[in-house]
Amino acid sequence: MLSIRLTRLGAKKRPFYRIVVTERDAKRDGRFVEIVGHYDPIAKPPVVKVDRERYDYWIGHGAKPSDSVRRCLRAQARAAVATA
Repeated sequence: MLSIRLTRLGAKKRPFYRIVVTERDAKRDGRFVEIVGHYDPIAKPPVVKVDRERYDYWIGHGAKPSDSVRRCLRAQARAAVATA
């Protein structure tokens, strides 16, 4: 089963995350199928970039987003509404 979740990059105390499609039982920073975006929590305001076309493709093929990915996307949507 596929999952859409975060994988950690960056230096110590300076996290940077990729949003990836991976097998549910793979390690956190292990193999993945595709990178669909990234999340930078250090930037002010935090930056979330997602390729919605690829994200929707994988959701349509049965991938389930993790709670943290769902939270990042919800925050991104709120920020887009606030700036509009």
